[in-house]
Amino acid sequence: MLLTAAAGFYLGSRGSVNLWLLAHTLFGTALVASGTNAFNQLRERDVDARMRRTRNRPLPSGRLSPRAAGVFAAAISLAGVCYLGLLVNVLTAGLAALTLVSYVFLYTPLKAKTSLNTLIGAVPGALPIVGGWTAAGGGIDTAAWALFGILFLWQLPHFLALAWIYRDDYRRGGLAMLSVEDPDGRRTGRMILLYALALLPVSLLPTLVGVTGAVYFFGALACSVAYAAVGAGMLPAATERRAWRLFIASIIYLPALLTLMVLDKAAGI
Repeated sequence: MLLTAAAGFYLGSRGSVNLWLLAHTLFGTALVASGTNAFNQLRERDVDARMRRTRNRPLPSGRLSPRAAGVFAAAISLAGVCYLGLLVNVLTAGLAALTLVSYVFLYTPLKAKTSLNTLIGAVPGALPIVGGWTAAGGGIDTAAWALFGILFLWQLPHFLALAWIYRDDYRRGGLAMLSVEDPDGRRTGRMILLYALALLPVSLLPTLVGVTGAVYFFGALACSVAYAAVGAGMLPAATERRAWRLFIASIIYLPALLTLMVLDKAAGI
């Protein structure tokens, strides 16, 4: 989240980057992100206790009390939102608050009810880059929506691959993931390819709206085609090996794309 917020801040800066303002933005964002994570673990402590991957977290293992976790989560979340509102701007603080609320009060409870929770969860995951953009002085404009769209769509193949790898764990936890409802992986493979293909044109938008130049455009085109190609491997046969390959490709893709954006930021932006 801090990486994407920093990239959004740099892309949204006009002229030289205000390093003090960037530091304030990242500190406030870190507090809200940490509070969001803490609230999530508080609300899902019973689910975490049933899953092998999460049962040793502080709450299900009994190393931390729910009361202490709740106080901690509330304190740092409120501190982060206030910090951003006072030292950055109100719009960025509002986006941080929206990130917390949408993750904790929409995405988290929906995980036990519908596999569409993945789409909801991608919203708070895509907001930090917009928060970085607005912190630098940008508004909620076409460029901000383009950055949001890239982060939103990138997360879906990334998370669907992870959900396929840990599908048995999610089943034990009682979570309504697509992978739990998809024994042969065909639906998961189709959705991965659909989202990866949708990301391809969206990833080119920063150049089309004047944020980046031609180097980014062609670099993003190559990266997105490669990402879709790896995702297509899940279509004929959803195996853990192919899911791991896609997951690794996803964590290479995003830093590569952000690096291209930063290196090829259009003059005058």
